[in-house]
Amino acid sequence: MKISGFTFVRNAVKFDFPLVESITSILPIVDEFIVSLGNSEDDTSALIQSINSPKIKIVHSVWDDSLKTGGKVLAVETDKAFSYLSAESDWAFYLQADEVVHEKYLDTIQRAARQYLNHPKVEGLLCKYLHFYGTYDYVGDSRRWYNREIRIIRNDKSIHSYLDAQGFRKNGRKLTVKPIDAYIYHYGWVKPPFIQMQKINNAANFWGGDNGTKPAPTNEAFNYFNDADSLAPFTGTHPEVMQERIRQKNWEVNVDVNRKRMSLKDILLYRIEKATGKRLFSYENYKIL
Repeated sequence: MKISGFTFVRNAVKFDFPLVESITSILPIVDEFIVSLGNSEDDTSALIQSINSPKIKIVHSVWDDSLKTGGKVLAVETDKAFSYLSAESDWAFYLQADEVVHEKYLDTIQRAARQYLNHPKVEGLLCKYLHFYGTYDYVGDSRRWYNREIRIIRNDKSIHSYLDAQGFRKNGRKLTVKPIDAYIYHYGWVKPPFIQMQKINNAANFWGGDNGTKPAPTNEAFNYFNDADSLAPFTGTHPEVMQERIRQKNWEVNVDVNRKRMSLKDILLYRIEKATGKRLFSYENYKIL
């Protein structure tokens, strides 16, 4: 059994993505890792090369910045990276540049990949999610944050990234998947407040439609407290590859975990989920077997 890892990235240094941590977190279980490097304004290429692994292959891409509607360019870039995977690989492990896997889940992922290798109806493996917010000490626990997503798919080129690259589809239909007991740690909302604001403004370029409008430049810091609807303390451990980054954190965020900024409907659904573990009426871009 062979597994390929793949991702796409642009301006990882400028926007402080944990790209090195993301890639190295799954290097032990992949036979290759494809990085599609977009046209960057910084030295993202040197950052990737600093990992110094023969498994890593950098391919170059120029983003089509006209594909603004709904983040379509992100799906296009995902598909580009996927297209470079070795034909010998059975599975493709997709990580975005701000996603990291804890080492304690690597064996679980490998076992599931072996278990379903010869079950063609299983087109993907569904991972759980932790979304860190503000600092490394808190996670978003409301329905605003997706709680599961496909991150391991068959190396089948009829599978394509869907919408803004959150999930995948095959010939337009949802993939049939098996859930696995492994988490993806999402760190996209843990950055110094000024860099977070720059990242948000940059991301708006890819969801703003085709009218050419862009957010006005700003020197403001992102206010994590005002944007949070519901947070919970994180009581677990972070991946080993994240430890140095966590030690270097140089900002603080004031957080009140008792503060809930949700509608009455969302509060009711939130309480049901906390009591039962079931998320009702949520959108799922997959079919569980």
